[in-house]
Amino acid sequence: MHRKKKIIIAAAATLVIGAGSAFAYWSTNGSGSGTGATSAGASNLTITQTSTIANMFPGDTAQTISGTVKNNATNTAYVNSVTVSIASVTKAAGATGTCDATDYTLADPLMPVGTDIDAGATAPFTGATLKFNNKATSQDGCKGATVNLSYASN
Repeated sequence: MHRKKKIIIAAAATLVIGAGSAFAYWSTNGSGSGTGATSAGASNLTITQTSTIANMFPGDTAQTISGTVKNNATNTAYVNSVTVSIASVTKAAGATGTCDATDYTLADPLMPVGTDIDAGATAPFTGATLKFNNKATSQDGCKGATVNLSYASN
């Protein structure tokens, strides 16, 4: 029985010593810093007209412009809209008279896209129209002319 008492006393002493050390600590404060980097999100979009606008003539009806926006970047890109404008008009060889952007009507040039485009993916746009105006003067300078359109996105 003497041996049992020693074991119990040793266990109790260990418990008391261990319990006392569980409440001993030093309090302190600390601070630190870190950083995170965001991609520059390099824009790399290709806007392609998919509709064919052809054979316009005085009195013709407006023709719809449509196309796609392709995201060539490695990151997703949000495209709000595509805007089309008449960049210039190229007269056909041998055409006589004048021909310029005033001979055409570009309506609803702001075309909504409103989507995130994944890397390598495309999104459609449509809605603008192009029409040849019917002026009261000779428009022979526009025979065979090419209307050069320009596209921008945001």
